[in-house]
Amino acid sequence: MKGVVVYDTYYGNTKLVAEAIADELRAEGHEADLRSVREDYPAPPQGDIMFLGSPIRMGSATKRVKKFVKKLDKEAWRGKPVVVFTTILIQPENATDKQKESREKYDIAAGRRLRDFAKEEGLNAVERHLWVDVKGMKGPLVETGAEQAKQFARDVLPSLKKT
Repeated sequence: MKGVVVYDTYYGNTKLVAEAIADELRAEGHEADLRSVREDYPAPPQGDIMFLGSPIRMGSATKRVKKFVKKLDKEAWRGKPVVVFTTILIQPENATDKQKESREKYDIAAGRRLRDFAKEEGLNAVERHLWVDVKGMKGPLVETGAEQAKQFARDVLPSLKKT
Protein backbone atom coordinates (compact mmCIF):
# COMPACT_ATOMS: atom_id res chain seq x y z
CA MET A 1 0.00 0.00 0.00
CA LYS A 2 1.19 3.52 -0.74
CA GLY A 3 0.36 6.43 1.52
CA VAL A 4 0.62 10.08 0.56
CA VAL A 5 1.16 12.49 3.45
CA VAL A 6 0.32 16.06 2.41
CA TYR A 7 0.74 19.00 4.76
CA ASP A 8 1.09 22.73 5.15
CA THR A 9 3.20 24.25 7.90
CA TYR A 10 4.23 27.68 9.11
CA TYR A 11 6.80 26.97 11.79
CA GLY A 12 7.59 23.33 11.03
CA ASN A 13 5.33 21.69 13.61
CA THR A 14 2.81 20.22 11.18
CA LYS A 15 5.73 19.01 9.05
CA LEU A 16 7.06 17.10 12.08
CA VAL A 17 3.68 15.40 12.50
CA ALA A 18 3.58 14.59 8.77
CA GLU A 19 7.09 13.12 8.95
CA ALA A 20 6.11 10.99 11.95
CA ILE A 21 3.08 9.64 10.06
CA ALA A 22 5.21 8.91 6.98
CA ASP A 23 7.82 7.19 9.17
CA GLU A 24 5.12 5.01 10.71
CA LEU A 25 3.74 4.07 7.31
CA ARG A 26 7.21 2.92 6.32
CA ALA A 27 7.70 1.10 9.62
CA GLU A 28 4.46 -0.79 8.91
CA GLY A 29 5.89 -1.89 5.55
CA HIS A 30 4.15 0.64 3.28
CA GLU A 31 5.45 3.25 0.88
CA ALA A 32 5.10 6.88 1.93
CA ASP A 33 5.23 9.99 -0.24
CA LEU A 34 5.68 13.15 1.87
CA ARG A 35 4.49 16.37 0.18
CA SER A 36 4.24 20.00 1.18
CA VAL A 37 1.41 22.01 -0.38
CA ARG A 38 3.94 24.83 -0.71
CA GLU A 39 6.04 22.94 -3.27
CA ASP A 40 5.45 22.03 -6.91
CA TYR A 41 5.78 18.40 -7.91
CA PRO A 42 6.21 16.93 -11.39
CA ALA A 43 3.18 14.67 -10.98
CA PRO A 44 0.01 14.75 -8.90
CA PRO A 45 -0.05 12.65 -5.73
CA GLN A 46 -0.88 9.00 -6.29
CA GLY A 47 -1.47 6.39 -3.65
CA ASP A 48 -3.94 4.22 -1.82
CA ILE A 49 -4.46 6.46 1.21
CA MET A 50 -3.85 10.10 1.99
CA PHE A 51 -3.09 11.86 5.25
CA LEU A 52 -3.90 15.58 4.94
CA GLY A 53 -2.52 18.00 7.51
CA SER A 54 -2.74 21.66 8.39
CA PRO A 55 -1.86 23.95 11.25
CA ILE A 56 -4.94 25.60 12.66
CA ARG A 57 -4.78 29.36 12.42
CA MET A 58 -7.63 31.53 13.59
CA GLY A 59 -9.84 28.45 13.97
CA SER A 60 -9.34 27.18 10.42
CA ALA A 61 -7.11 25.07 8.21
CA THR A 62 -4.81 27.06 5.94
CA LYS A 63 -5.92 28.41 2.57
CA ARG A 64 -3.15 26.41 0.90
CA VAL A 65 -4.55 23.12 2.20
CA LYS A 66 -8.06 24.05 1.09
CA LYS A 67 -6.74 25.04 -2.34
CA PHE A 68 -4.91 21.69 -2.55
CA VAL A 69 -8.16 19.84 -1.78
CA LYS A 70 -10.06 21.82 -4.40
CA LYS A 71 -7.46 21.13 -7.11
CA LEU A 72 -6.93 17.45 -6.26
CA ASP A 73 -7.95 14.99 -8.96
CA LYS A 74 -11.13 13.67 -7.35
CA GLU A 75 -11.52 10.88 -9.89
CA ALA A 76 -8.05 9.51 -9.09
CA TRP A 77 -8.88 9.60 -5.35
CA ARG A 78 -12.48 8.39 -5.56
CA GLY A 79 -13.12 5.89 -2.78
CA LYS A 80 -9.60 6.10 -1.36
CA PRO A 81 -9.46 7.12 2.29
CA VAL A 82 -8.29 10.59 3.28
CA VAL A 83 -7.33 11.14 6.93
CA VAL A 84 -7.09 14.65 8.40
CA PHE A 85 -4.55 15.78 10.99
CA THR A 86 -3.95 19.21 12.50
CA THR A 87 -1.68 21.02 14.92
CA ILE A 88 -3.19 23.45 17.41
CA LEU A 89 -2.07 25.72 20.20
CA ILE A 90 -1.97 23.89 23.54
CA GLN A 91 -4.60 24.72 26.13
CA PRO A 92 -3.07 26.45 29.16
CA GLU A 93 -3.44 24.52 32.41
CA ASN A 94 -5.27 27.42 34.02
CA ALA A 95 -7.65 27.90 31.07
CA THR A 96 -11.03 29.37 31.84
CA ASP A 97 -14.21 27.59 30.87
CA LYS A 98 -14.61 30.12 28.07
CA GLN A 99 -11.11 29.35 26.74
CA LYS A 100 -11.81 25.61 26.90
CA GLU A 101 -15.09 26.10 25.03
CA SER A 102 -13.33 28.25 22.43
CA ARG A 103 -10.64 25.59 21.87
CA GLU A 104 -13.27 22.90 21.25
CA LYS A 105 -15.44 25.16 19.10
CA TYR A 106 -12.69 26.59 16.90
CA ASP A 107 -9.38 24.75 17.10
CA ILE A 108 -10.28 21.09 17.62
CA ALA A 109 -13.41 21.45 15.51
CA ALA A 110 -11.31 22.91 12.67
CA GLY A 111 -10.05 19.39 11.94
CA ARG A 112 -13.64 18.19 11.63
CA ARG A 113 -14.43 21.14 9.36
CA LEU A 114 -11.44 20.29 7.15
CA ARG A 115 -12.64 16.68 7.01
CA ASP A 116 -16.15 17.85 6.10
CA PHE A 117 -14.75 20.22 3.46
CA ALA A 118 -12.85 17.31 1.90
CA LYS A 119 -16.08 15.28 1.86
CA GLU A 120 -17.97 18.16 0.22
CA GLU A 121 -15.24 18.24 -2.44
CA GLY A 122 -15.88 14.58 -3.23
CA LEU A 123 -13.14 12.89 -1.20
CA ASN A 124 -13.57 9.85 1.01
CA ALA A 125 -12.54 11.60 4.23
CA VAL A 126 -12.66 9.25 7.21
CA GLU A 127 -14.45 10.31 10.37
CA ARG A 128 -11.51 10.04 12.71
CA HIS A 129 -8.97 12.86 12.77
CA LEU A 130 -5.87 13.71 14.75
CA TRP A 131 -4.83 16.93 16.43
CA VAL A 132 -1.46 17.44 18.06
CA ASP A 133 -0.79 20.23 20.52
CA VAL A 134 1.89 22.85 19.96
CA LYS A 135 3.47 24.82 22.80
CA GLY A 136 3.29 28.52 22.08
CA MET A 137 2.49 30.20 18.79
CA LYS A 138 5.58 28.85 17.00
CA GLY A 139 6.03 25.58 18.83
CA PRO A 140 7.58 23.21 19.52
CA LEU A 141 5.24 20.24 19.49
CA VAL A 142 4.39 18.82 22.88
CA GLU A 143 6.94 16.17 23.88
CA THR A 144 4.60 13.33 22.95
CA GLY A 145 3.49 14.86 19.62
CA ALA A 146 5.52 12.72 17.21
CA GLU A 147 4.68 9.52 19.08
CA GLN A 148 1.01 10.54 19.18
CA ALA A 149 1.08 10.90 15.38
CA LYS A 150 2.75 7.49 14.95
CA GLN A 151 0.24 5.83 17.27
CA PHE A 152 -2.63 7.46 15.38
CA ALA A 153 -1.28 6.06 12.11
CA ARG A 154 -0.92 2.61 13.69
CA ASP A 155 -4.48 2.80 14.95
CA VAL A 156 -6.14 3.92 11.71
CA LEU A 157 -4.15 1.85 9.21
CA PRO A 158 -6.07 -1.41 9.76
CA SER A 159 -9.41 0.28 9.08
CA LEU A 160 -8.01 2.10 6.02
CA LYS A 161 -6.90 -1.16 4.43
CA LYS A 162 -10.51 -2.35 4.41
CA THR A 163 -11.90 0.67 2.57
